[in-house]
Amino acid sequence: MHRKSPPIQQTSLFKAFFESEKAGGLILLLCTLISLIAANSSVGNYYLQGWEFEFAGHSLVHWINDGLMTIFFLLIGLELEREIYLGELSRIKDALLPTFAAIGGMAVPAGIYLFINAGSPYQSGAGIPMATDIAFALGILSLLGSRVPTSLKIFLTARAVIDDLGAIVIIALFYSDTLNVLNLALSMSIFSVLIVLNRLKFYGLLPYIIGGAFMWYFMLQSGIHATITGILLAFALPFGKGDAKSPSYILQHFLHKPVAFFILPIFAMANTAIIIHAGMKSMWTQPYSTGIALGLILGKTIGILTMAFVAFALGLSHIPADLNWKSILGVGLLGGIGFTMSIFITLLAFQDDAIINNIKIVILISSLLAGLFGYLLLRWWLPPAGASAVTP
Repeated sequence: MHRKSPPIQQTSLFKAFFESEKAGGLILLLCTLISLIAANSSVGNYYLQGWEFEFAGHSLVHWINDGLMTIFFLLIGLELEREIYLGELSRIKDALLPTFAAIGGMAVPAGIYLFINAGSPYQSGAGIPMATDIAFALGILSLLGSRVPTSLKIFLTARAVIDDLGAIVIIALFYSDTLNVLNLALSMSIFSVLIVLNRLKFYGLLPYIIGGAFMWYFMLQSGIHATITGILLAFALPFGKGDAKSPSYILQHFLHKPVAFFILPIFAMANTAIIIHAGMKSMWTQPYSTGIALGLILGKTIGILTMAFVAFALGLSHIPADLNWKSILGVGLLGGIGFTMSIFITLLAFQDDAIINNIKIVILISSLLAGLFGYLLLRWWLPPAGASAVTP
């Protein structure tokens, strides 16, 4: 059972993505700390009220969560498309390892949460521990520098992208409001027109962007969460050869830094403006807290490692030569950094502000512990830079 494949090579676009995401992850952490400090300072009330400022019928935080986050999902879709056409997901043997790991990393945490909360008013939170925050996870991984093999970075990224796709499907199926068929039909009609443009090999970006904006508006009115539009638009854009002339490449390259350095940090600040008080210690006795904490810290790790091993043991996939099971266990723990997607699903799953604030704190602490444990284990287990990994 020592099937090894050559180490996966790092493309220039992936390198650019990794560099922006790892720096973005550290900025995300800084913005979260600033937001928590501001919310609990003498200007906390003004800070909280600022996010609730309304224009065009919605609060600022609503526009961030339903508008700006659509651009984040667009980037996720573009990354997934590139992985499918040219990256790790383009070869079945390579794709099945992160795919199986992602399935385990979604199913086991959700299963743990439902085991504790099934039949209770909190069961709608099952999607909260399912996703991984790519920016945070890569930010933590980057702290280990050149000791991290390229294949491990790519495994973590590919698995997390599939993870996010799974979360998007869960949002579309279980966290959308009452369906408005007419608006959904209008949105999907625009999507169909964009697909036709794609097939006609029309490479101008502007019609896709304009069409995507209208598609987003009608999707917002349909009751299905509007951020889904980002994924649909990504797959409507022509990929071509995936070179510098491809609209998909151009837009993905353009979005890296705005998403990493503006959209995700402002999302973090808007959604971690939490007032911490002494009474919050009782939140750990709540079943939703137990389900989320165990799901993120234990469920993610167990699911990722177990299903990756299943794919390997059945001969469906192989492990790159510079990886071993210890390193996969380490990034399995990093998979427990839920943050962005976990908070996002929390806002869809619950309406009670007290429960939402409690869950945000649980997500932050659980993600912090998962990231710390993952970092320490990888720091302990990863060989020095230049040394090869050996499967135990």
